[in-house]
This record gives sequence, structure tokens and C-alpha cells, in this order.
Amino acid sequence: MADQQAFGLLNVDKPAGLTSHDVVEIVRRGSRVRKVGHAGTLDPIASGVLVLCLGPATRLSEYVMLSPKRYRATICLGATTSTYDTEGEITARHDLGTLDASRIEAALSDFRGEIQQIPPMYSAIKQGGRRLYKMARAGQEVEREARPVTIHDLRLAAVDLPQITLDVRCSPGTYIRSLAHDLGQALGVGGYLSGLVREASGGFRREAAVPLDTLRDALVAGNWRQFVLPPELAVVDWPVVNVEDEDVRRMQNGNPVAAAGGGEGTARAHGPDGGLVALVQFRDGAWWPLKVFPPED
Repeated sequence: MADQQAFGLLNVDKPAGLTSHDVVEIVRRGSRVRKVGHAGTLDPIASGVLVLCLGPATRLSEYVMLSPKRYRATICLGATTSTYDTEGEITARHDLGTLDASRIEAALSDFRGEIQQIPPMYSAIKQGGRRLYKMARAGQEVEREARPVTIHDLRLAAVDLPQITLDVRCSPGTYIRSLAHDLGQALGVGGYLSGLVREASGGFRREAAVPLDTLRDALVAGNWRQFVLPPELAVVDWPVVNVEDEDVRRMQNGNPVAAAGGGEGTARAHGPDGGLVALVQFRDGAWWPLKVFPPED
């Protein structure tokens, strides 16, 4: 029987070797929660923070996906691959010559701030109505339009050639595989992503994430709910509007609630019990529901 009462988030430390969908299926089967989704895909070679949304909280996934990310990326220099990572075939090899840390540091300066990035062919972006990775698997390569992304912080953490390690803090939508490839091109030796750890997605950090094996054991034991986080953490930086029972019912029926003390922008509305009732927007002297969530039993 499906569990209809789950409403919250899971911060999972995904191991390498599994897809994000694999983790979703593990939680869906073990918890019997019908609606489970993830807030931002991690490739199979990547590990680290994967935020899962349970029940009505799946409607909050977009806010987690829009948050800044932090990664530790390992790049192998001296070769390129078809997928820009270890999953693909090596397409070229280059001698590293006199490459050293100072040259790498100098090249990194061009990748800080707002940059134009071309997505890899092996990505889920649609072009002409088709996923790029499907075209790539069919042997097609098409021109991709560069997109603006922001690298807030980029640091060379370790050099053990041909491997280097970067600490990256970036905007959502940044392809670390493309960063690895583009850095290799800038250095004239090629490069591809050989390892990736997502250290943080917004306020969800790896040090606070539950390892997948621990979560599996809890799913079997039936005590997995100890790891469920409040859904409002998806919008934790939003201001809070507290509403009484009567206004809770109005919001859950899609009606606005008068804002006696004024307001602006968007906020999260909480009922007398502290539970998340709705995401709201201030307009014409009232809080108008943007997304409404069912009452919790």
C-alpha cells in the first residue's frame, strides 16, 4: 500500500556507479511513497548530494535545482573523450610537456565569473525537439549554442599530473564536464572529468547527507522517516508568513489572505502548527497562493 503522508526532503549522499533515477527507485520501493523525485541530476560517475523530494514536496524541486552548487572535480589532463568524462571513448591523447601548476592556475583565471559554456553532446538538453545525448548515441553531432553560467569560485586544490583537483562553486546549469574539457583545450593538452563529488546544493551539504547504504538499512527496518527533512528547507531563505486556521483553509482553497502588516515579493506561509501551507506572493495588499500544500495528518 502506498504511503500518502510523506511530505519532505531527503539529503542523500549518492555513491558513484548509480544514476539519480536508481536512487529514486530505491527510495520509492523501500518507503512505498508513490511520488518521489530528485532535485538535480547527478551523473553515474558522480557522488555526493542528491536531494530527493517526497510526496507534495516534489513541487518544490525547482527551487532546490535553482540554488548554487559546490563540487570537487578531478580532471585527467592529456586526453579527451567523446563524453567529456570517463564514460566515453578516448578521442585524442596529448603529451603534457612542461605543464605545471603555474600554467594551470593562469588558465583557470579565464573560467571565473560569468562565462559562456557550450553544453556537451552527451547531455539532456533538447535541440530541435530531441535530446542531445540521443543524437550523440546515433552518431550525430550538432552545433550547440553557448549559454551563460557563473563560476563563483574556482580553486586548484591539488596537482598530481595527469590528474588535478578543482574546488568549484557555480550557478545551476553549469556542466563540470564541459569545464574539464574546456580547461584541457585552453591548456592545449586536452582533459576530461575523471571524478566528481557534489559537496553542496544550496543549503544541503554533503557532511549532513545520509549515506545511501544507511538509508537502505532504514528503509528495510521501517525507520527511514528519521532522515526526512522539513519541506520548507527548499525555500529556507524566503521570508515567513504565519497564518491562523481560518486563513490556512482560505489558502488551501486557493484564495488570497489579507496582509495586515504589508509585504513584498514571495514568502512561505506556515500554519499554527508550524507546517508549510503554501508558497505565496504579495499582490494588491494580500498574500496570493502560488503553490498550496495539503494539510498534514
